[in-house]
Amino acid sequence: MAYPSAARSSPPRQPSVKVILTSADVQRVVDRIAHQILEKTQGAADTVLLGIPTRGAPLARRLADRISAFENIAVPVGVLDITLYRDDLRRHATRAVGPTQLPSGGIDGMRVVLVDDVLFSGRTVRAALDALGDLGRPASVQLAVLVDRGHRQLPIRADYVGKNIPTALAESVKVTLAETDGADEVRLYGETPR
Repeated sequence: MAYPSAARSSPPRQPSVKVILTSADVQRVVDRIAHQILEKTQGAADTVLLGIPTRGAPLARRLADRISAFENIAVPVGVLDITLYRDDLRRHATRAVGPTQLPSGGIDGMRVVLVDDVLFSGRTVRAALDALGDLGRPASVQLAVLVDRGHRQLPIRADYVGKNIPTALAESVKVTLAETDGADEVRLYGETPR
């Protein structure tokens, strides 16, 4: 007697991984953004770099180091924790509040360059702008990102972009840095087509 064959389920899709930026590429991109900041800010005059944790903070320090190497200018660097300003706190597990560390001169009257690793929906930047409003009154605010992957939900754009990566919504971009992850790399994760 023959039994009907059981319906075979297809195996789960395995994520595809593509390296977008190698360690050497990340260094070149940081150098290029540092040069662009110098050009667009007339030598980084009255400029403060504020990194958004987690990976924006070491990127801000790297940019300041490169600006110093190129022009012998010490650009103040700080860290801007945005945890309490996020609009998704109710949806996600509790997050630990990190330290906000402003440069000793503060941000009032300064050009603040927010630094982050990936620009996606724009909601992180909106939260950073709200946090800045509670800390002082900068003369202007600019945005520097290592990667812009598109899919904005808010009218926000970066002034300095290391790499534009057109992505699908189902894909994700993962930035790793030596300071936080042990190595510099940018990868694009997606699903392997069936």
